[in-house]
Amino acid sequence: MQGCLVYTCPLRDRCAPKHAAMPDYILAPSILSADFARLGDEVRDVIASGADWIHFDVMDNHYVPNLTIGPLVCSAIRPHTQATIDVHLMVKPVDRIVPDFAKAGANLISFHPEASDHVDRTLSLIHDHGCQAGLVLNPASSIHHLDHVLDKLDLVLLMSVNPGFGGQSFIPSTLAKLHAVRAMLDEYKVRSGRTIRLQVDGGIKVDNIADVARAGADTFVAGSAVFGARQPGDPHHYDSVIQALREQLSGVYPVGLH
Repeated sequence: MQGCLVYTCPLRDRCAPKHAAMPDYILAPSILSADFARLGDEVRDVIASGADWIHFDVMDNHYVPNLTIGPLVCSAIRPHTQATIDVHLMVKPVDRIVPDFAKAGANLISFHPEASDHVDRTLSLIHDHGCQAGLVLNPASSIHHLDHVLDKLDLVLLMSVNPGFGGQSFIPSTLAKLHAVRAMLDEYKVRSGRTIRLQVDGGIKVDNIADVARAGADTFVAGSAVFGARQPGDPHHYDSVIQALREQLSGVYPVGLH
């Protein structure tokens, strides 16, 4: 193994699957919607307010029509938090940049199957660099991309918007897709004993997060919904929105989740 800086998440007990009455829900605010002029403060504030992970969106103006941030920014925010940095690669090709993000301090790296010539090889590459691996499905991507790689996955991410821009509205058909993937992951857990997290990204807000959880998600990316509550000068300005999201999840049990 080379490169990856392995950080222990202070909330790792939340991240680990448990046999409990309620599932462990993870909130992962996307810094795509953060104030980049004060990104270190934003990362510290949102974690102090109760977020679990930092979601790190990487776009290349090639696979998706936007250009965002790269490994140097990941390396710059790493000293500001011990929380999991969840890197979502919307780039093509993928393999060249995986080692750079591992070295920059990523804990989990996800990518789109359409952006890799050999999905199994890319998943192995991520693990070889000491990070957890995820596969991302766009709204029109088939769930059958998962069929032969579940043994190498730590997370499945369903896009509930078309990737490329923040602030989009949730695509309702994602709920049916969530049910289908949840059933697939539950069946795999029965066979293997392994739990794979099911994440959703796009248009997640206080008024729909409960429905998304009921459909099967356990990990939620929220960008504008969280960072849109920004009140400069108040280090606790994200407390209320994160509390509101958790209140919506309270008592919600996904159909079929074991």
